[in-house]
Amino acid sequence: MAKTDHISAPDNMQGCACFNLRAAARALTRAYDKALRPVGLKVTQFTILAAISRVDLAVSIGTLAKTLSMDRTTLTRNLRPLEKQGLVEILPEGYRRARGMVLTGKGRKALERAIPLWRQAQTATVNRIGDDRWAAFRQEMAALVGPV
Repeated sequence: MAKTDHISAPDNMQGCACFNLRAAARALTRAYDKALRPVGLKVTQFTILAAISRVDLAVSIGTLAKTLSMDRTTLTRNLRPLEKQGLVEILPEGYRRARGMVLTGKGRKALERAIPLWRQAQTATVNRIGDDRWAAFRQEMAALVGPV
Protein backbone atom coordinates (compact mmCIF):
# COMPACT_ATOMS: atom_id res chain seq x y z
CA MET A 1 0.00 0.00 0.00
CA ALA A 2 1.35 3.43 -0.93
CA LYS A 3 2.18 5.89 1.78
CA THR A 4 -0.10 8.95 1.67
CA ASP A 5 1.62 12.32 1.72
CA HIS A 6 0.00 14.76 4.09
CA ILE A 7 -0.21 18.44 3.47
CA SER A 8 0.92 20.54 6.38
CA ALA A 9 -2.01 22.95 6.65
CA PRO A 10 -2.07 25.70 9.27
CA ASP A 11 -3.37 24.43 12.60
CA ASN A 12 -5.44 27.53 13.14
CA MET A 13 -6.95 29.58 10.32
CA GLN A 14 -7.83 32.37 12.77
CA GLY A 15 -4.49 34.02 11.98
CA CYS A 16 -5.09 33.98 8.22
CA ALA A 17 -5.82 37.46 6.84
CA CYS A 18 -7.81 36.11 3.89
CA PHE A 19 -9.91 33.80 6.07
CA ASN A 20 -10.77 36.61 8.47
CA LEU A 21 -11.54 39.21 5.81
CA ARG A 22 -13.74 36.78 3.88
CA ALA A 23 -15.59 35.75 7.07
CA ALA A 24 -16.19 39.42 7.91
CA ALA A 25 -17.31 40.12 4.34
CA ARG A 26 -19.81 37.25 4.48
CA ALA A 27 -21.22 38.49 7.80
CA LEU A 28 -21.57 42.03 6.48
CA THR A 29 -23.12 40.79 3.25
CA ARG A 30 -25.76 38.88 5.21
CA ALA A 31 -26.56 41.97 7.30
CA TYR A 32 -26.85 44.28 4.30
CA ASP A 33 -28.83 41.70 2.30
CA LYS A 34 -31.28 41.42 5.19
CA ALA A 35 -31.62 45.21 5.36
CA LEU A 36 -32.26 45.47 1.61
CA ARG A 37 -34.65 42.51 1.43
CA PRO A 38 -37.81 44.74 1.54
CA VAL A 39 -36.85 46.24 -1.84
CA GLY A 40 -35.80 42.90 -3.35
CA LEU A 41 -32.11 43.74 -3.77
CA LYS A 42 -28.93 42.13 -2.57
CA VAL A 43 -26.07 44.38 -1.49
CA THR A 44 -24.07 43.34 -4.56
CA GLN A 45 -26.93 44.54 -6.77
CA PHE A 46 -27.34 47.73 -4.75
CA THR A 47 -23.63 48.49 -5.18
CA ILE A 48 -23.85 48.07 -8.94
CA LEU A 49 -26.96 50.26 -9.21
CA ALA A 50 -25.36 52.94 -7.02
CA ALA A 51 -22.18 52.94 -9.10
CA ILE A 52 -24.10 53.22 -12.38
CA SER A 53 -26.23 56.06 -10.96
CA ARG A 54 -23.13 58.15 -10.24
CA VAL A 55 -22.40 58.49 -13.96
CA ASP A 56 -24.29 61.07 -16.01
CA LEU A 57 -24.18 59.05 -19.23
CA ALA A 58 -23.81 55.37 -19.98
CA VAL A 59 -20.88 53.66 -18.29
CA SER A 60 -18.95 50.86 -19.96
CA ILE A 61 -18.75 47.44 -18.39
CA GLY A 62 -14.95 47.71 -18.28
CA THR A 63 -15.01 51.05 -16.47
CA LEU A 64 -17.64 49.87 -14.01
CA ALA A 65 -15.74 46.63 -13.34
CA LYS A 66 -12.60 48.63 -12.56
CA THR A 67 -14.53 51.02 -10.31
CA LEU A 68 -16.03 48.10 -8.37
CA SER A 69 -12.75 46.12 -8.27
CA MET A 70 -14.46 43.24 -10.10
CA ASP A 71 -13.51 41.32 -13.19
CA ARG A 72 -15.69 41.91 -16.25
CA THR A 73 -17.03 38.34 -16.30
CA THR A 74 -18.29 38.55 -12.72
CA LEU A 75 -19.82 41.96 -13.35
CA THR A 76 -21.55 40.75 -16.52
CA ARG A 77 -22.97 37.75 -14.60
CA ASN A 78 -24.24 40.10 -11.86
CA LEU A 79 -25.79 42.48 -14.41
CA ARG A 80 -28.00 39.81 -16.03
CA PRO A 81 -30.58 39.61 -13.21
CA LEU A 82 -30.69 43.42 -13.00
CA GLU A 83 -31.34 43.60 -16.72
CA LYS A 84 -34.03 40.88 -16.52
CA GLN A 85 -35.75 42.81 -13.71
CA GLY A 86 -35.72 45.94 -15.88
CA LEU A 87 -33.45 47.88 -13.50
CA VAL A 88 -30.54 48.27 -15.92
CA GLU A 89 -30.41 48.62 -19.66
CA ILE A 90 -27.34 47.27 -21.40
CA LEU A 91 -26.75 49.26 -24.55
CA PRO A 92 -25.52 47.91 -27.89
CA GLU A 93 -21.80 47.90 -28.59
CA GLY A 94 -20.41 51.32 -29.29
CA TYR A 95 -16.97 52.80 -29.63
CA ARG A 96 -14.26 50.10 -29.62
CA ARG A 97 -16.98 47.47 -29.18
CA ALA A 98 -17.56 48.64 -25.60
CA ARG A 99 -21.00 47.97 -24.18
CA GLY A 100 -22.47 50.57 -21.89
CA MET A 101 -25.25 50.49 -19.35
CA VAL A 102 -27.68 52.90 -17.77
CA LEU A 103 -30.24 52.71 -14.99
CA THR A 104 -33.83 52.52 -16.16
CA GLY A 105 -36.59 54.49 -14.46
CA LYS A 106 -37.47 51.34 -12.53
CA GLY A 107 -33.81 50.98 -11.52
CA ARG A 108 -33.67 54.57 -10.23
CA LYS A 109 -36.83 54.03 -8.18
CA ALA A 110 -35.47 50.79 -6.71
CA LEU A 111 -32.25 52.55 -5.78
CA GLU A 112 -34.15 55.47 -4.20
CA ARG A 113 -36.14 53.00 -2.05
CA ALA A 114 -32.99 51.07 -1.13
CA ILE A 115 -30.79 54.00 -0.08
CA PRO A 116 -32.49 54.61 3.30
CA LEU A 117 -32.29 50.87 4.08
CA TRP A 118 -28.62 50.81 3.11
CA ARG A 119 -27.99 53.87 5.31
CA GLN A 120 -29.55 52.07 8.28
CA ALA A 121 -27.31 49.04 7.71
CA GLN A 122 -24.28 51.29 7.22
CA THR A 123 -25.00 53.23 10.42
CA ALA A 124 -25.47 50.01 12.40
CA THR A 125 -22.18 48.66 11.04
CA VAL A 126 -20.20 51.82 11.79
CA ASN A 127 -21.76 52.07 15.26
CA ARG A 128 -20.76 48.48 15.95
CA ILE A 129 -17.17 49.12 14.85
CA GLY A 130 -16.85 52.67 16.19
CA ASP A 131 -16.13 55.83 14.19
CA ASP A 132 -12.38 55.90 14.82
CA ARG A 133 -11.87 52.21 14.15
CA TRP A 134 -14.06 52.46 11.04
CA ALA A 135 -11.95 55.33 9.65
CA ALA A 136 -8.76 53.36 10.27
CA PHE A 137 -10.29 50.19 8.83
CA ARG A 138 -11.34 52.01 5.66
CA GLN A 139 -7.76 53.20 5.18
CA GLU A 140 -6.43 49.68 5.69
CA MET A 141 -8.92 48.22 3.20
CA ALA A 142 -8.04 50.92 0.65
CA ALA A 143 -4.38 50.03 1.04
CA LEU A 144 -5.17 46.35 0.39
CA VAL A 145 -7.31 47.09 -2.66
CA GLY A 146 -4.87 49.64 -4.08
CA PRO A 147 -5.71 52.43 -6.49
CA VAL A 148 -8.89 51.94 -8.47
